[in-house]
Amino acid sequence: MSEQTTSGGAVASPPADATPPSGGGRASSGIQNLLSGSVGRNLGLVVALLLLIVVGTVTAGADFANLSNALTILRQASIVGVIAIGMTLVIIAGGIDLSVGSVMGLASVAATLAAVQDLVDDTHWVFMILMALGVGLAAGLINGIVIAYGNVVAFMATLAMLVAARGLAEILAERRTLIVGDRGFINALNEDILGVDILIWIFVLVAVAGWVLLNRTTFGRRTVAIGGNREAARLAGIDVRRHTMWLYALAGLSAGIAAVMILGRTTAGTSTHGLLYELDAIAAVVVGGTLLVGGRGTITGTVFGVLIFAVLTNVFVQNNLTSSVQAVAKGVIIVVAVLLQQRFAKPVGRSS
Repeated sequence: MSEQTTSGGAVASPPADATPPSGGGRASSGIQNLLSGSVGRNLGLVVALLLLIVVGTVTAGADFANLSNALTILRQASIVGVIAIGMTLVIIAGGIDLSVGSVMGLASVAATLAAVQDLVDDTHWVFMILMALGVGLAAGLINGIVIAYGNVVAFMATLAMLVAARGLAEILAERRTLIVGDRGFINALNEDILGVDILIWIFVLVAVAGWVLLNRTTFGRRTVAIGGNREAARLAGIDVRRHTMWLYALAGLSAGIAAVMILGRTTAGTSTHGLLYELDAIAAVVVGGTLLVGGRGTITGTVFGVLIFAVLTNVFVQNNLTSSVQAVAKGVIIVVAVLLQQRFAKPVGRSS
């Protein structure tokens, strides 16, 4: 055993437990690092989802555990899921968007106005889709410009858009439900592809596009950098204001896509579409592991978060539980998710 000489001349031996790290220790550390990262978080979401499925199967039996009900769950999750994808990007960058539900309602009304439907009769129903997407994108751009260049806090700017968009939708619709008259549009949005509802396919495509954008592009890396440390991102040469503007534009575009989906599902546009959808989307994003303070998050986690809430709602419906009980359960899940974030999140390099 080697010895060390202290400053006083005495000879000291190393502690008895100072053994060199073993290969097993390194392997254990590697597993811990893996589980503490996005893989571990997503694994926890998979376990939670599987537990809910088991509970639904045990309590509701065959009414829950069948392919038809599974497709129903996915269909119900798809619209909020699309909004949640856009919301994920905004929250990763350290922002928030409270207006997406109202923007969705406004887009659905704008796309079903009499003037728009007359134009559709003379051209093609694709124009109705373009109108909804355009309104969503425009509302998101307004949010982004006000926040990025007007230096207005995101919470207040999007809260103002929430109120204004809902009010404008009521004015345009004259508080009426606007029926979609074009059968081609309705038929197209109710098609099945390989036995799966087209709304589910839209959700899948948006989720894949969001994953690629976040994980395989410079835009995604810059989004994470801005959320991790805004000032450092600016000093690194990122145009933070322009990037922020486009993030909110994408959130608005996702609300426009959701508006098209709800039009296909309900065959009507109304100012009440999307009511409180922003809260459902934020809840799914948070449960999916995205930090509310920004800097970390995954599209995969958001998808699992959306599915967890959709399955939970379906289990409650199958067991004839009231919406009040559902609301309490969702609230508990959100609080637990935030507490876990505070316990395990370790932001690095965040400015004060």
